[in-house]
Amino acid sequence: MSKYVFGVDVGGTTVKMGLFTVEGELLDKWEIKTRTEDGGKNVIPDIADSIKAKIADKKLSNEDIEGVGIGVPGPVKEDGTVLKCVNLGWGILNVQDELKALTGFEIKAGNDANVAALGEMWQGGGKGHSNVVMVTLGTGVGGGIILNGKMLFGVNGAGGEIGHICVDENEEETCGCGNKGCLEQYTSATGVVRLAARAMAATDKKSALRDLDTVTAKDVFDLAKAGDDLAKEVVDKQAHILGRTLAQIACVVDPEIFVIGGGVSKAGSILTDAVKEYFVKYAFHACRGTEFALAELGNDAGIYGAARSILK
Repeated sequence: MSKYVFGVDVGGTTVKMGLFTVEGELLDKWEIKTRTEDGGKNVIPDIADSIKAKIADKKLSNEDIEGVGIGVPGPVKEDGTVLKCVNLGWGILNVQDELKALTGFEIKAGNDANVAALGEMWQGGGKGHSNVVMVTLGTGVGGGIILNGKMLFGVNGAGGEIGHICVDENEEETCGCGNKGCLEQYTSATGVVRLAARAMAATDKKSALRDLDTVTAKDVFDLAKAGDDLAKEVVDKQAHILGRTLAQIACVVDPEIFVIGGGVSKAGSILTDAVKEYFVKYAFHACRGTEFALAELGNDAGIYGAARSILK
């Protein structure tokens, strides 16, 4: 008798959902709208309704379902309590209890970045490892830490919030979190653009970056690959900051592998090679052999990890 799990990844605009076998095969995936109005009160009922509809559509019985894993964009404690999801309009609520009451299934909730890391460990760039740190370089910088196959929550659900490690105490601009000098301010897509603007302002050096109306992180990496000196300097600076920070993280959790994901990771080896070089320079000697890989699951990492979280 086959058994199945659902993986749910709640975003600010859409909820991604997947039906999986317990072995990790994705059988079906779909999306529903995230209805954030009225304090996001419809989000969990909508998820429950969608799961019930899929079970009916696939002619499954409730006994076939092992449970539902769910990733949400905010701090989640180990008991499933969410401590405020600004994008969803949620205050403090227990996602596990609420979804279980509506479906009757076992529920496991986690922060979306931690859940994505679990997905990459299970069926992506970290496959074959059980101690993984995932770094997501997107608009911001997210992180997920998996130790011995389990998500690291921390007391306040903030385990793995690596984007807000302070890497420059002299920074004068404020990060979205309210602090100054966070990793996110230099190594995210917006951070790379910021570094490029500062580099152009600090020198008269010729660069094709100056010919662009608006500079994106992709432009910076593409021009660096093409040999543009200023773009190469920006990439080097970003890699230096990220590599040094990951070396510090390795001193704390000593992972087998760092998996790099998010939009910026599409730059590929120019990014990972440079980051690894700086990582080795700063790492404690026992950690220097830590592997680096690119994430493989893209936007599906969240549903994979959510599904995996329910499996013992």
